[in-house]
Amino acid sequence: MDAPPPRRWEYRTLEPPRESTQKEAEDPTDELNELGREGWELVDTIDYTGGGTKYLVLKRPADTERDSDE
Repeated sequence: MDAPPPRRWEYRTLEPPRESTQKEAEDPTDELNELGREGWELVDTIDYTGGGTKYLVLKRPADTERDSDE
């Protein structure tokens, strides 16, 4: 019996929105909800050395039809 092919993923990073001082993060709920409707799931963060979030990492299953067009 053949094993199914492994699941393929695509990834995206998002910089957390910043307030005018650039030190305080704005609430990204609206943008994350929009991305969630597009199939993206927040899976991790990449932080600055010493603290603070530099990027939010999202993933969703790769669209095999879109992949075959590349």
